[in-house]
Amino acid sequence: MPVVDIPGSKSVTARALFLAAAADGVTTLVRPLRSDDTEGFAEGLARLGYRVGRTPDTWQVDGRPQGPAVPEADVYCRDGATTARFLPTLAAAGHGTYRFDASPQMRRRPLLPLTRALRDLGVDLRHEEQEGHHPLTVTAAGVAGGEVTLDAGQSSQYLTALLLLGPLTREGLRVTVTDLVSVPYVEITIAMMRAFGVEVAREGNSFVVPPGGYRATTYAVEPDASTASYFFAAAAVTGGEVTVPGLGEGALQGDLGFVDVLRHMGADVTVGRDATTVRGTGELRGVTVNMRDISDTMPTLAAIAPFASGPVRIEDVANTRVKECDRLEACAENLRRLGVRVTTGPDWIEVQPAAADGPTGTEIKSYGDHRVVMSFAVTGLRVPGVSFDDPGCVRKTFPGFHEEFGALRTRL
Repeated sequence: MPVVDIPGSKSVTARALFLAAAADGVTTLVRPLRSDDTEGFAEGLARLGYRVGRTPDTWQVDGRPQGPAVPEADVYCRDGATTARFLPTLAAAGHGTYRFDASPQMRRRPLLPLTRALRDLGVDLRHEEQEGHHPLTVTAAGVAGGEVTLDAGQSSQYLTALLLLGPLTREGLRVTVTDLVSVPYVEITIAMMRAFGVEVAREGNSFVVPPGGYRATTYAVEPDASTASYFFAAAAVTGGEVTVPGLGEGALQGDLGFVDVLRHMGADVTVGRDATTVRGTGELRGVTVNMRDISDTMPTLAAIAPFASGPVRIEDVANTRVKECDRLEACAENLRRLGVRVTTGPDWIEVQPAAADGPTGTEIKSYGDHRVVMSFAVTGLRVPGVSFDDPGCVRKTFPGFHEEFGALRTRL
């Protein structure tokens, strides 16, 4: 039975870095993810004057509740959405002038709901080129707090950024959301804030965060559930078995819910106290599933959908169009290149079972998106001749993915 050690969660690592930087004292992060995104986040903190000490298995961060240690900085956020959205919010709590820019890919991704909310809270923030996009400059003078309304229908990261900011404001914060996607990611944020000494209250569509700051702690980062989805899917499509330790009943990440989709399709799933096992049964049924709350695993399901006995329809995933690429169309395009029939709508994709003589091998267009490559690597377990135009883009979240997945292929 293959046991796969998945690297630490990107989402948890990014939040932990923010919390550690904002906390009073020195925080130790155990087994954080080391990837392009998280290294970029840590580098951004260093540019802002925070001390980040790194060993192979732990990172130590000297917190500064008063904000960045330098009066001005120029921060490059690379491709990281959490870096690009969280660090300007953290900087707003300090005092100084801080400029943020990002890669061309990240420059295309939207920021306006978050930056509009920050402006509503009195933050002096200026988009230098296109409104609602990087680059931007924050002229920080602390944040008083108060009440703000937010549309988080494109990304829950907007809400997370404001919640993380709340304890650093002078009066606390009440955020009322008019729309919200990927709710489990907000629940991750609230649980992690609790671990750093802050309790968030939810009142209907409002989230209430008290002032008072965070306290430093030692925090263990759990394995990345989105990344685990590729290995669980591999078991389901090959009839093999995969166990991922560190992800079980108490897991923070909602993307572990992907195994419930596999269960509905016919896989045998066991979620234990501290591990999850998926075993392929030789059967994959068609399914219609709403993936609004676990949309990062939409490409994983799309990539194995041709092997189901009936159509696979994935609904309510409009937000996947504003990720690293338009993931809905990227999946559709690559499935068609494989010879699979696909239809799409504004927020859905439907994949038909593969023909008797297909799918056929092809080069997958990655669009620079790590999740597209990792998802279609699973397809390649059943389809000879699958290759990628940019296999290295997996470094964003899992630099060793191809080696680990190749080893799993051999064991399965």
